[in-house]
Amino acid sequence: MNDLPRLRRLLGTPDTAWLLERARRRLREGRPLTGTVTRQDATDGERSALAALVGRAPGRGGTVSVRLERVDSLLRDSGACPGGLAAAVELLTGPVVPRKDERAREEESWNRVFAPLEEACGPHPLLAGWCAQVRRDGRVRRMAPDPEQARPLVEAVARVVAALPAEGVALSHLAARVLGDAHALDDDRSAATLVLGAARLLGGQDEGSGAAWRRRVWASVGVLKDELSSTVLVLNLPGAPATATGRALAALAGAGQPAVLTLRQLVAEPDCVQWSGRRVSVCENPAVVAAAADRWGAACAPLVCLQGEPSAAALTLLRGAAGDGARVRLHADFDPGGVRIATTVAGQVGWEPWRFTAADYTAAAAAGPGRPLGGVPAPTPWDPPLAAVMGRHGVRVEEENVLPDLLADLGPAAP
Repeated sequence: MNDLPRLRRLLGTPDTAWLLERARRRLREGRPLTGTVTRQDATDGERSALAALVGRAPGRGGTVSVRLERVDSLLRDSGACPGGLAAAVELLTGPVVPRKDERAREEESWNRVFAPLEEACGPHPLLAGWCAQVRRDGRVRRMAPDPEQARPLVEAVARVVAALPAEGVALSHLAARVLGDAHALDDDRSAATLVLGAARLLGGQDEGSGAAWRRRVWASVGVLKDELSSTVLVLNLPGAPATATGRALAALAGAGQPAVLTLRQLVAEPDCVQWSGRRVSVCENPAVVAAAADRWGAACAPLVCLQGEPSAAALTLLRGAAGDGARVRLHADFDPGGVRIATTVAGQVGWEPWRFTAADYTAAAAAGPGRPLGGVPAPTPWDPPLAAVMGRHGVRVEEENVLPDLLADLGPAAP
């Protein structure tokens, strides 16, 4: 039996705490309690306590040392702790769990934390790798350092992933329905950051950042984020009479008037346009739409305007068009911004260039002076020579400069 009062006098005092801590650390690391331990700059009390423990006169130097085997033997022989030094450490400081066992237990706890997310990702082959990456790269542990903190976060993400894709539901409504909190998927919430990674893959979106990108990602899985501010300008789209939005489009097309569609309308009524293999032209600037409406009115070919950086509404509309067999052709300004816009659309929808090749640029640039290009254009994979020719000429050609040609392509006699 242990003589706990004696053990505390020998090894459980503040002056022997350093020795106890060294022994406990070794047990935690799975190392044997053998060899010599040394205390630098020992106090008088620490020298006296160690001398009393091993039965010798206190030394005079600032450093004291003792072999752990000797401490173990003294504790056993004295009857203070027949189990030796290892048992004494646990009696005085509590149970010692080796680090390897602790890591194994922690890993098992994390396995239980991620189980719901792995189950939610199971039906989607694209998400299996994403789920493994989320666990491997430690992002969850940075958001919630221990399993108990992480469990509610990962469970929330799993529930949202299981609810995707949705069918035209507002982000706040989805959060309220699935998580019981309308703000649970706001941009500053950890759950939203994680869910966006899964939504991006489900919706076939490229990596990105910023508010517009987040809107596109949510929209790609049928979730509307700020669905009224994301819009697209159109002219003469063939509206489907079976939908309210389609009837409105048909009425405006009959009058030759442009229309503005919101992301909310496009997601709620994805069949509002009857594409049926038609060709749809895409431009960058609203001036083209205004001129086309003035010139051709109701006879103008279907036209979509990106108004600069493609919005979630514009990309949603064009994906629907391509999916319904429409032939998409695109024109933009001949400048770095126009190239970037065309590349963004190409990441979502296949399209053919509409007067948007190296030959078209060369002819337009030769027609008159233009402003400086304002940067080096990125590669133009739809017509690789275009980027080199733009860089060589160094001038930008805006859509207004080639407006007569674009309008000629939109008239009723155009092929």
